[in-house]
Amino acid sequence: MKKTKIDHYTDKEALDFHKDGKPGKIEIISSKNMTTKRDLALAYSPGVAAPVKMISENPEAAYDYTSKGNLVAVISNGSAILGMGNLGALASKPVMEGKSVLFKRFADIDSIDLEIDSKDSNEIINSIKNFAPSFGGINLEDIAAPDCFIIEQRLKEILDIPVFHDDQHGTAIITTAALINALDITKKSIKNVKIVVNGAGASAQACTELFINSGVKSKNIIMLDRKGVIYKGRQGGIDQWKSRYAAETKLRTLEDAIKGADVFLGLSSKGVLKKEMVKAMAKKPIIFACANPDPEISPEEINEVRDDAIVATGRSDYPNQVNNLIGFPYIFRGALDVRSKTINEEMKVAASQAIAKLAREDVPDEVVAAMGGERPHYGRDYIIPSTFDPRLVRIIPTAVAEAAMKSGVARKKIDNLESYKDQLSARLDPSMSLMQGINSNVKKSPKRVVFAEGEDENMLKAAIEFGKNKLGTPVVIGNEKRVKETLKNIGLDENFKIEIVNSTNQNKREKYTKYLYQKLQRTGQLERDVDRLIRNDRIAFGSSMVACKDADAMVTGNIRHYAASIEKLKHVCDARKGEPIFGMTMMVFKGRTILVADTNVEDFPSSKRLVEISKSCVRVSKLFGFEPKVAFLSHSTFGKPISRNTKHVRDAIDLLKKEKVDFDFDGEMQPDVALNPIYKDVYPFSKIVGNANILIMPALHSAAISTKLMKVFGGGKLIGPLLIGLGSPIEVAPLRASTSEILNLASIAAYSSDIIDYSN
Repeated sequence: MKKTKIDHYTDKEALDFHKDGKPGKIEIISSKNMTTKRDLALAYSPGVAAPVKMISENPEAAYDYTSKGNLVAVISNGSAILGMGNLGALASKPVMEGKSVLFKRFADIDSIDLEIDSKDSNEIINSIKNFAPSFGGINLEDIAAPDCFIIEQRLKEILDIPVFHDDQHGTAIITTAALINALDITKKSIKNVKIVVNGAGASAQACTELFINSGVKSKNIIMLDRKGVIYKGRQGGIDQWKSRYAAETKLRTLEDAIKGADVFLGLSSKGVLKKEMVKAMAKKPIIFACANPDPEISPEEINEVRDDAIVATGRSDYPNQVNNLIGFPYIFRGALDVRSKTINEEMKVAASQAIAKLAREDVPDEVVAAMGGERPHYGRDYIIPSTFDPRLVRIIPTAVAEAAMKSGVARKKIDNLESYKDQLSARLDPSMSLMQGINSNVKKSPKRVVFAEGEDENMLKAAIEFGKNKLGTPVVIGNEKRVKETLKNIGLDENFKIEIVNSTNQNKREKYTKYLYQKLQRTGQLERDVDRLIRNDRIAFGSSMVACKDADAMVTGNIRHYAASIEKLKHVCDARKGEPIFGMTMMVFKGRTILVADTNVEDFPSSKRLVEISKSCVRVSKLFGFEPKVAFLSHSTFGKPISRNTKHVRDAIDLLKKEKVDFDFDGEMQPDVALNPIYKDVYPFSKIVGNANILIMPALHSAAISTKLMKVFGGGKLIGPLLIGLGSPIEVAPLRASTSEILNLASIAAYSSDIIDYSN
């Protein structure tokens, strides 16, 4: 088993990380604007009285008027912190803050960490019971057994919100998913496998319970604690929870129990599983050595005696890490969204099955990047999805929510689960909601879209995803041999079904040469020059395909500078009548989308050009469903300070005022004035101040710098640049664009081909 690269750090680095800047890892921010006196009046007195009255009459209204429905309490008493033991409530706070960060980062769930300084289970239960009305769910963490059992069980009985001890059930869900896939790979039946569980704590018991609920026969499970096999009739060390797993057996030791076993699950201590024991296991053994920080046996030791084993650990430096992060944020997300009363066994099983199924699918680029460029494939070393798989937030909550509804514990119904998946994606990636609307339209009328640089990995992967998502038919331009080599490089069969075209096709070459020569013959181009262009230039070939109706749209770029692609396109494609060619970038934030132009084409546009760009942006914004509000930007606001560098912007405003346009505009103004509502009181005469959604930049350098800074440091997502004004539905991807960026541009090009009239 190959070790994976991990980042190493010192204790000092970890301490500095937590100390520098604002100490800790979490903060509370307002979800509403708090900029005016009116805002404060609505948020607190007297406006807050209205939701108070509503909730007093109907407690369920708290989900509508407060954060309750998206708020989880992360609770510990510090009695079992990670692998360090009982270090006290306050010492557990860094861990609980970390848990809160993970809830937010991976599932957009708000959480508050609460450390209870008590070892009395009844006291803890009463404390949680009393503050539980504030929360939509309770996550218990790092509480020692048997108190964790007692606390969770009692809270489930008295509360009507999900209560989840992650050390137990999170581990169980991920381990069960790993078991499902390991059995699939080894072709073993879940009903027949013999399983040895070494360890009888909270996690081990929860795993065993979920194994049984997933189809494992209880008679085929042997559980051991520090005293050996837990068997019926054993004296000492058997409490009410362990007794459930007492077996009718003569086996007494791990060495006895492991003989012929198909599966070993270790949640115990370092080094207890010996190489000789591994040798004695059944063919194709499944070994989950999950003790932390050091497993029951190292993967290297297993490899010395077995070459047919599937191995998982709790460590990140080996494949198949059993990591609770894959589970708890998404399980709570699904439970909260249907206002579930609990997290029951049906929901846990559904989560395990969803995780297992996801691991069998091709991984996206985000996973490859997180794994240092290595693309994992379903098999012995990849049975559990990566924690960085962006699809987790779509798949697991949906499965959990559906199971909650079917099992009768949901108080809210989700009618359209596919739409719900889209909403989940949009919670973490604000651009998704925009792209989902576009893709939905594209799917209604699928198009043939050319991916011009078909030998490039990202371009080829985008083409494949375009087809897989049923957005249309991808057509890649490239040398067939090299395209097949690229397919192999990205982990696909070289004969993967995808349409490949190039200029070796005599009929197509002659057709496109004839078309382009007719277009260029009066510009000094000879027919042989045009033929050479079609043969050697993929942009010319692809755009001619679109022009000759052999394809509906095209995406190019990615391997060359944007300006170079534009120049090549201009040989083949004209501008739309009456429009300039320019680049427009969409900056998408939660609840707000901003269009910025010109970000890519003209260095220093004239006032007339700025007017033309603004009108084209308005046209495009309406196609995307936005009500345009245009701000012409500058380093000055309404003449202060006056500068010769702002004159062309002011002149553009004057020109536009003379035209009868059907949209609001204003300028010149600084970007904060255009975007921040606090300036409305300063400039009450302007409809645009604080409301702008289209920003017309004074020059290319300011536009490019702004958008590139936003891409690196901003909190939103950039789409584009979109190529506006071209007489064909063609988009240009920036140099080294990611697969998702190219895919978005391909969808937009397909969408444009349907809604824009390119005939004039």
